[in-house]
This record gives sequence, C-alpha cells and structure tokens, in this order.
Amino acid sequence: MSADLDLAVAVAHEAGAGLRDAFGRLGDLAISAKSTPTDLVSEADVTTERLIRERLEAARPDDAIMGEEGDDRPGTSGLRWVVDPLDGTVNFLFGIPQWCVSIACEDAGGVRAGVVYDALREETWAAVRDGAATLDGVPFRAPQRGGLGTALVATGFGYDAAVRESQARVVARMLPHVRDVRRLGAAALDLAWAAAGRFDAYFERGVKHWDVAAGALICARAGLAVHQLPPAPPAEQGLLVAAPGIADELLALVSD
Repeated sequence: MSADLDLAVAVAHEAGAGLRDAFGRLGDLAISAKSTPTDLVSEADVTTERLIRERLEAARPDDAIMGEEGDDRPGTSGLRWVVDPLDGTVNFLFGIPQWCVSIACEDAGGVRAGVVYDALREETWAAVRDGAATLDGVPFRAPQRGGLGTALVATGFGYDAAVRESQARVVARMLPHVRDVRRLGAAALDLAWAAAGRFDAYFERGVKHWDVAAGALICARAGLAVHQLPPAPPAEQGLLVAAPGIADELLALVSD
C-alpha cells in the first residue's frame, strides 16, 4: 500500500504544480459547462486529468482508472485509481485559493491509499488503510469535539436548483444546533480539513466517488466517524464525517 501512496503523492504533486501555473493565467483557459450552467469544467481540469492518467498508466498498466473528466479505463490487476484532477473547479476559475488534487487507489476491500494535495498551501494530506493519517508525512489525529453546540460544520451544495433548495432546508434545520457553518467549495479539502480539526464535521449529499474517495480514508484514519448518507430526493446519496462524540446527533439533524 505504501507503494500505491508514493505513486499517488508523486503524481498529485506534479499535477498540482501544473495547476498552480494555470491558476496564475486564468484568463487564458477555455471553460465550458457540464450538467448545468453552474457546473463548470475548464481546460485545466481536462489537461490535468490527462497528465494523471498518463502517469498512472505508465506506472501501472494493468490497473483500472476512474476519473471525473474522462472515460473509465478497465484493468486486470484488481486495483483501481479514482481521480479528481481539480476538486473545486468553480473556486479555481473565480480565483479563490481553495482547490486541490485528489487521487485514491482502491481494491475489493475499498480505498487502500489516498492523497489530497493542496497545491497553493503545499499541504499533502494522505493515508493508507492500515496506517495513520498524515500531513506532509507527519501523522496526526483529529481533535475530539464533545458537544455539537460548539461544532464548526462544513457542507456543500449541488448544482441543480431543486437539490439546492432541499439542501438549504437541511442546513436551516441544523444551523441553530451548531456553532456555525462553512461552505468553501472543495469536498476533498473539506474532508482533509475536518480530519485535522479545522472543521469538526463535514456533510454533503450529491458528492461523487472521486470527490470523497481519498478524503474519507484520511478522515477514518484520523479517527473520525464516517457515515454514508442515503439519498434524500432530489439529492443523491452523500457522506458525513464527524468527531465520534457529535456524529450521531449531527446525523439525526441532517437525515430526512
């Protein structure tokens, strides 16, 4: 597993360096919409995923690859790489420094290694299934918040208007019971920051596997409770991570 993580980290760092350069010349990037007019994809997303795929295919030609911006590539090794080349695309395109690269490796037992690389802050969040969560190679554990009333909770919103309306009702129900809410716009970084205690919890419905595969492993290995959220139509299934002392109470508030 450490070899998987070493590869993921090396590729994420190379991809992040390219994104840092692109972030400095945003006016030159081609931009288009995907599922809705607010769901954007840029030349940087596509170019970065192409680079990541090329590096992974060269190093692991028998492994499968799932990426946000490209077709799934089948494999024969039993391993699959799950790639979000630029999580926080809207932030990136608006010049907001809250975005990252997320790469995970999984097998039949789930995610076995993952990295979330914050290229602007040069913070590398990582974990393997049988090891500790690390920040820049240094192990850490999540702080243990004991009361929901003093918890800082992160969340995110979908692109579809009906989904946003549903999510707004959930946040309105939860808000009186917590310290405050943050919405920063990059799910993988939200998870990494929750693992480190910059948030006490994070939840969101509608996230995709590539958004959360690496971050959820980092949270689990840091000692947070990790719960799958069932669909709440029109919102799809999601994820909640929180300090164990507040997880059940928060889960009850955000469940329909």
